[in-house]
Amino acid sequence: MPPRNIEAQLEQLSRLREASPAEAAAAVRKALADRVNLVVAKAANLAAELQLRDLAPDLVCAFERLLEDAVKRDPQCWGKNAVAKALTALDHRESPVFLRGARHVQMEPVWGGQEDTAATLRGICLLALVSCGDMRREQVLRHLVNGLTEASAPVRMDSARALAQMAGDECALLLRLKARAGDRDASVTGQVLECVLALERNAGLPFVSEFLSPVGGEVAEEAALALGASRMEAAVDVLREVWDRALGREFRAVLLRALSISRQEKAVAFLEELEKNGRKQDAEDARAALTLIRDSNATTG
Repeated sequence: MPPRNIEAQLEQLSRLREASPAEAAAAVRKALADRVNLVVAKAANLAAELQLRDLAPDLVCAFERLLEDAVKRDPQCWGKNAVAKALTALDHRESPVFLRGARHVQMEPVWGGQEDTAATLRGICLLALVSCGDMRREQVLRHLVNGLTEASAPVRMDSARALAQMAGDECALLLRLKARAGDRDASVTGQVLECVLALERNAGLPFVSEFLSPVGGEVAEEAALALGASRMEAAVDVLREVWDRALGREFRAVLLRALSISRQEKAVAFLEELEKNGRKQDAEDARAALTLIRDSNATTG
C-alpha cells in the first residue's frame, strides 16, 4: 500500500469550509476516526469552526480513542487538545470527557529522560469543567484546588483563570490564599493576582498592592502588570504612587509599562508628560511604554 499524503489530506479537509453543511459534517466525522492524530486535530478544529454540534458524540469517541496507548496514538496530545477545545467551543456540558482530560498525564521520551506533554490538555479541561452542568460547584472546586498545586505552571495558571470564571467569595478566597502562599514561578502569582482583580475589582486593590515594593523584584513586577491589566482607574493611582518611590530602572520601566497597559487617560497623560519633560532615562522608558499603545492602536485601527 502506498504511503498516505497527510498534507494533501489536511488540505482537502480545509476545503470543507466551502462545502455544504451535510458534506462537511460527513467528511469531518470520517476524519475524526482517522488513525493519524494530526488529521483528528484538523477535523476537530473544523468541527468547532463550522459549529457542527451534532458531531459532539464523535468528538468524545475520538478523545477516548486517543487516550488509549496515548503516546503512540497521539504524541504531544495534539489530537486531544484540539478535541477538548472543540467540545468546549460547541458548548459540550457533560463532564466525564473533561474529567479524564484533567487527570491525564502523558510522559513522552525526550533527550535525557521523559517529559509530560499533557499539561495544556489538563488546563483546557479544567477550564471546561466550570461550565459543566452535571457537577456540583464544590466538586469542580476540588479539581481546581488540585490544579492550583499542579507540577505544571500553565495548569496552575489555568486553574486560577477557572476560579475567576466561577466567581463567588470562595473562589476569591482561594485565589488570595494561593497568592499568599506564593509560587516558585512568579508568572503564576501574577496570573492569580490578575484573577483576584477580575473577581473583586476595586475591593481587591489593597490586597494586590501589598505585593508591590519600591525595590521591585519578580513578584512586584507581576503585581504591577496585573494592576495595569485590570484597566481600573483606581489602579493607575496605585501604580503612580509606587512609581514615585520605586528604586531601580528596571522596576520603574515595568511600572510605566503597566500604566500603558491600563489605557486610562490619566495614565497616558502622565506618560506623555514624562516623555516630554522627564529625566532622560525616564523619558526613554515612557516613550517605550507609549509605543505599546501606539502599536496596538495601529494594529486594531
